[in-house]
Amino acid sequence: MNSLLNTGRPPVFCPGCSHERITKALDKALSNMGLSGENVVIVSDIGCSGLFDTFFNTHAFHGIHGRALTYAAGIKMAKPDLNVIVTMGDGGLGIGGAHLLAACRRNLNLTLLILNNFNFGMTGGQFSVTTPPEAQVGSGFLNRLEKPLDVCDIARSAGAPYVARCSSYSGDLPDEIEKAVRFDGFSIIDIWGICPGRYTKRNKLTPQIIDESLAGLSSCSGIVEENKRIEYGHNYREISSKLKKVAPPGGIRAEFIFPESDRQEVMILGSAGQRIITSGDILCIAGITAGLNVTQKNDYNITVLRGPSISEIILSPDDIGYSGIEKPSVIIALAQEGVDRRRYVFSDLDESTLIIKAAGVDIPESRATMLNVDFKTRGIKSQDWALVSLAILAKIKKVINVDMLNASLKLVFRETVLESALELVKRVEI
Repeated sequence: MNSLLNTGRPPVFCPGCSHERITKALDKALSNMGLSGENVVIVSDIGCSGLFDTFFNTHAFHGIHGRALTYAAGIKMAKPDLNVIVTMGDGGLGIGGAHLLAACRRNLNLTLLILNNFNFGMTGGQFSVTTPPEAQVGSGFLNRLEKPLDVCDIARSAGAPYVARCSSYSGDLPDEIEKAVRFDGFSIIDIWGICPGRYTKRNKLTPQIIDESLAGLSSCSGIVEENKRIEYGHNYREISSKLKKVAPPGGIRAEFIFPESDRQEVMILGSAGQRIITSGDILCIAGITAGLNVTQKNDYNITVLRGPSISEIILSPDDIGYSGIEKPSVIIALAQEGVDRRRYVFSDLDESTLIIKAAGVDIPESRATMLNVDFKTRGIKSQDWALVSLAILAKIKKVINVDMLNASLKLVFRETVLESALELVKRVEI
């Protein structure tokens, strides 16, 4: 099989950089496997290892620092027949450590080559997560304060089923890479090398020293028996194939006439428990039943059972380029918390804006048209105030009409909930 190296873009590493040896070893491994460029994706990280995708005539994806494994996972799930190989330095390893842990746990069929030269070589020789404490690096004494990571120990403890460690000067490096690529599951090789541009200007490191250091560590030579299990992609497809197929979402037929002639903007200002977001959903779907473009933007506390709850809805016969409210057609003010969160909108309103205000809610001075509603006197529960407000709009044919609202309720609710909602709308009087 011919080489997959890109002759138009040969490696440009510093003289003596071990990355060039890894480049050639990877090419030989792919050639020995009989793979063509169409069968392979190289996903690269930032740093000198991030150049790999340009040196091969394969599919390629260049990611951001530490995140290469996330892109690789997406590619492999979408195209399981491809051989996906990730190149990452020890810098990217540290920045994206959580992604490495996820990859080990997930066991998706990816191969990760860590080009470990013990420093951030491209950005000045700063210490990385693998820099020895005694090394002299471009970040002063900071590496003396932190214990370096053993990549293989971490990978094994996180569940990686194939973990290897070797020198970039090993004569069988192409074979090591081939074994990792052929393995059906997540495989990782910690490949130790030399950075002559930064690291070895201050620290003595030779191929012999690398071999001696590796010999003093626990063996990492491939399959981790206790972590062997079915590969993620196979497992996912097997389980999902047995699940009941989900019906495609039903369409919403445009069958009603929009009672307005132009864009309408609605703000529902309430508090947690008043079903503000649900009412926003209902209003949007009502708009769709009239063939409108709609948007919904919600605002509520992360403590969802307390605090303001706001839904901002736009219904328009034209395309909506921006989902923000510019000039509300309607404001439904149901709780003080929601009003206080949007106090700034009231001063610019004029008579064209309708405010439906619940009794007891204070709003800032405004020139808007006011409709006061005493929901409590009407015997309406707080969680129904928003729906009743929509019913009021429908019956005065402002923004929506009754047909649109009822059709939306039938799409949102089922059985007894639907019956009570329709009955509530029917009972609303202006």
